[in-house]
Amino acid sequence: MLFTTDSLTAIVAFSTLPRVVFGAPALTFVSRNASLSYRVLPGDSNWPSDAEWNRLNSTVGGRLIRGAPLAQAACYATAASAASDACKSLQENWAMLDPFIADPVNVMGPYQQNNTCSPFLATSSGTCTLGSMSSYAINVSDAATVAAGVNFARKRNMRLVVKNTGHDFLGRSAGKGALALWTHNLKSAEVLNYTSSRYTGPAMRLGAGMQVLEIYKFAAAHGLRAVGGTCVTVGAMGGYTQGGGHGPLDASYGLGSDNVLEFDVVTMDGQHRTASPTQNGDLYWALAGGGAGNWAVVLSVTVRAHRDGPVAGARLSFARADLSHETYWNAVDAWFQHVATLDAQGLRGFRTMSRLTRSGFSLDMATLPGATAEELTTVLEPFYRSLEQLNVSLTTNEVSQQSNFLDHFLAYNTNNADTRNMTVGNRLIPRSLFHNATSLKLLTDALDTMVEKDNSTSEPIIVLLSSNVTHATAGNKPGDNSVLPAWRDSLFAVNLVLMSSERANWDTLASDLALMNSWQDRLRDITPGGGSYASEATFDNPNWKTDYYGDNYPRLLTIKQKYDPGFVLWNQPAVGSDAFRLGEDGRLYAV
Repeated sequence: MLFTTDSLTAIVAFSTLPRVVFGAPALTFVSRNASLSYRVLPGDSNWPSDAEWNRLNSTVGGRLIRGAPLAQAACYATAASAASDACKSLQENWAMLDPFIADPVNVMGPYQQNNTCSPFLATSSGTCTLGSMSSYAINVSDAATVAAGVNFARKRNMRLVVKNTGHDFLGRSAGKGALALWTHNLKSAEVLNYTSSRYTGPAMRLGAGMQVLEIYKFAAAHGLRAVGGTCVTVGAMGGYTQGGGHGPLDASYGLGSDNVLEFDVVTMDGQHRTASPTQNGDLYWALAGGGAGNWAVVLSVTVRAHRDGPVAGARLSFARADLSHETYWNAVDAWFQHVATLDAQGLRGFRTMSRLTRSGFSLDMATLPGATAEELTTVLEPFYRSLEQLNVSLTTNEVSQQSNFLDHFLAYNTNNADTRNMTVGNRLIPRSLFHNATSLKLLTDALDTMVEKDNSTSEPIIVLLSSNVTHATAGNKPGDNSVLPAWRDSLFAVNLVLMSSERANWDTLASDLALMNSWQDRLRDITPGGGSYASEATFDNPNWKTDYYGDNYPRLLTIKQKYDPGFVLWNQPAVGSDAFRLGEDGRLYAV
């Protein structure tokens, strides 16, 4: 038996986000069956009984797991737990994603955790609740276990979410009272010789649970490389690919979504389907860029693979303290202009990840496949000269070549998840802005304000990702997938980050979120008609439809209504999410 007699009552007490994220009119009950106007929660009379949960557990071969707060056992089990070695160990590991990856319901998003069971706030009399995390999860193993979960949730009017690694700034893999389908352990991998009307060549079929570094290592072992992210623990065949997916190789081969050949999925009617350009083509189109966790449950993805070879890399930095305000920002401006010049000259494959902090500027990772160290040095030489003219001295300067992409990635990538209280925003900056002096000044002034002038107690970090993910780079044409069109015109993706203390209270988090939205608004004002990368933006952006989906939204909504007319999958701000509102009690209400 999965449950004790009072197993359900132990998890009835939940807390939730103390605000309505999307404004909506008062609930109108349009159905004679009131339960259809909202999703059920523990404690409701129509919440599944113990017997129903046990039958589901039997159906899925004992793979049903009851959700528990991540810090409960280590920090809240007894009055002495808060000071225990186990709690201290969890605190030390909290900033990395490993505890969340190994858990079927807990996710890294601070706004979804909501301090309901923080190891940093534990006291001898502290309380610990599940909060906005899912109530139960199925450790899915195949289409049958997924279908069982889908059908169970749909028939009982429950929230259903897909949880892979929990690496999601928007909290899309969490939901109060939800059943989570945990795909992290779907780790299959094989190399294929793929043939279709759109692509013939090497490919890999990868389970939804395969993570970035696992994919890079698997590909390298077969003399291949593949598009993936920079954070090694991201489940790259999950929400990463469905939302677009940028990474070190996107300037060579396009975004993650551009490289998908087909999806193996279970849809919300419980059916096992293939989604490709020739089978269920509309579903394929939506899955390839239209947002994470909203269309179907992905079991595996077949992606293009690319022949491996040498890759040149670089890193450099200069300190803010050594420079006047004007000189420092002129140096940042010189970097923007240099990348824009290289782009205009047609340099393909050059991709950079750099950061602006209160300490200074750092180019953490430059990637140029097929180049030697000398050739990459030549590419960077005009920027070196600009810095010399400004009397800016480099504190770090390294250029080298590795024999394959994996070795390059391991040599230069330092990016990993950080599950502290991090608030994230994003704006895609079109290449045209960097060829207009007035517009470029507006951008650097905005970044200056964010890093140096806004009075925030949280640490600001601006991540600048330069790519060239045009259709020519991706090898496709407009309309082949649902990637936000603004990606094709962008030269930089600007990620905005505020890092607050692990002990930050809700007022601090709410203040950070308000400030982040104001930053996004400022960048929107100087990039009219542009967009934002939804997977690294705010969940409560009132302009979410245009910013995150653009002109694709109407078609995406039609596809959502076709394959999931009951909105069994729901997250914010997914396509069609305004069919429900999230109440202050954490319940979903139909509108």
